[in-house]
Amino acid sequence: MHQVSDIVAGIFISKIYLSLFGFRLFDIPVNVTTFLLLLLAQDFCYYFLHRCSHRIRWMWAAHSVHHSSENMNFSTAFRQSLMYPLADMWLFWLPLVFIGFNPVLVVLVVLFNLALQFFVHTQAIKTLGPIEWLFNTPSHHRVHHGQNVQYIDKNYAGVLIIWDRLFGSFEAEDETVRYGLTKPINSFNPLTVTFREWRDMLGDFFVPGLSFRQRLAVLITAPKQYFPSK
Repeated sequence: MHQVSDIVAGIFISKIYLSLFGFRLFDIPVNVTTFLLLLLAQDFCYYFLHRCSHRIRWMWAAHSVHHSSENMNFSTAFRQSLMYPLADMWLFWLPLVFIGFNPVLVVLVVLFNLALQFFVHTQAIKTLGPIEWLFNTPSHHRVHHGQNVQYIDKNYAGVLIIWDRLFGSFEAEDETVRYGLTKPINSFNPLTVTFREWRDMLGDFFVPGLSFRQRLAVLITAPKQYFPSK
């Protein structure tokens, strides 16, 4: 379902990127240096996309599908939501287009970044020595998928772990990781897994008697079911 929605949405999103490219600030040439800069800039944007996906409930409603698995293996990497386009995650790449990076290259780099992240979804590799300081690794990403209190809201990295170290969201793997949501879905039905958080969120949104500000808060504040103390 995720792959189909990505293909359909990608057609329209690509058209948006190409149309907005006409308003770019700079004409950035395509060469090795600018390609490396794009890799770095895209990974930086991904960090904040991923962080927002955990801190904004509207985005978490889509991203929670990925965290619903209580196992950690390569199949977990494919557990994704068809609702990602609606969660507006594609908006996080717009600054790259406005700056002047070619939209085609932006999309390719996004896909390349996501492909590299496939390999961090494993328990087979324990640590990678000095590489752990610079790159996202299976150990770092296992922490990200943990429901242990000290692991929640940590290690948002895509390829480079330096963003977590710089912005205070890094946590090393210490205690054995318990995978999954703090409020388990207890279902293998893909529709249930995909839409449960949307159902719960909209249920809270339409509670009678709420003010506009309270309803808005339901959509944009941190997801309460992700944090047991809230």
